[in-house]
Amino acid sequence: MIHLRIVAPEDVSHQALEVLTAAPSVLNIVHLHGAATKPDGDVILCDVAREDASVIIGDLKELGIPKSGSIAVEHIDTSISDAAVAAEKAAPGLPSDAVVWEEVEGRTSEDTELSFSFVLFMVAAMQIAAVGIILDQTILIVGAMVVGPEFGPLAGLCVALVNLQAGLARRSLRALALGFPVGIAGALLTTLVMRGIDVFPEDFSQAGHPFTAFISSPDFLSFFVAFVAGSAGMLSLTSAKSGALVGVLISVTTIPAASNIGVAAAYGDWSEARGAALQLGLNLAGIILAGVLTLFVQRRWYVMRRRKHLKEPSRRAAGLPVGRSARKAKSG
Repeated sequence: MIHLRIVAPEDVSHQALEVLTAAPSVLNIVHLHGAATKPDGDVILCDVAREDASVIIGDLKELGIPKSGSIAVEHIDTSISDAAVAAEKAAPGLPSDAVVWEEVEGRTSEDTELSFSFVLFMVAAMQIAAVGIILDQTILIVGAMVVGPEFGPLAGLCVALVNLQAGLARRSLRALALGFPVGIAGALLTTLVMRGIDVFPEDFSQAGHPFTAFISSPDFLSFFVAFVAGSAGMLSLTSAKSGALVGVLISVTTIPAASNIGVAAAYGDWSEARGAALQLGLNLAGIILAGVLTLFVQRRWYVMRRRKHLKEPSRRAAGLPVGRSARKAKSG
């Protein structure tokens, strides 16, 4: 279940109540008249089946509530109620498969911020990977994959491409365009310093490191794994099964491949650097392609449900047009 806290002016709050009371997937509606300050207005609390959350929020957006008030979305981990069971049955689909698009957009928007911590995580992940490559230790490679924060901007880019959000796309690309080069430069400098103080060997050949040789040896399977992992990552991001995301992070070699570019460049092994760069490119392409396709299918399903909901006669009681969106009608 999803809990909504709605703050709206008095006239709009009555329209919102009409929307909520008419929906069989909504329950536990509480109306607090004049309880809100900054902005002033009414407070409405309710629970909605996860499967219908974005559909209901879409109606609330049509009423202009985000402009004059606010809509807060929270998860309900446990709800002991026969009415809640009935509300979930009234909404088609399964809660674990449902996508709350507002939640996805909010989460990816936060993860695409080019922050100081994001860049530090990129640098730290590639430092760990650089040591793993030199020592031929796969456990360090796995650790670097988990530490790397690159999946956030990649997911943000996929969401932006599907939803046609130019601003989100720019932020995602900016984070990736700066994070990877800075991390690679960090791996390069660290390798040079470690060679200078005799911590890393003077000569290095990937041929003598069989456990990490795959990092700079791209093939079709590299793309295939990245594609499957990208699809799993999007499913994890959009559904309630977020625990699968850790498995996704240790399935792709974006961070190790990027780090290997810096390590190979420090040793002047340009063939190895090219192989690592190609591995990085294949992984990024596979993740983005799979992510876009997965989100596109999920978005189509939501659009079909939304269009069906727009035909509900109950919308008329809330002052919303039947058969079309009020926002589209205004823009037209």
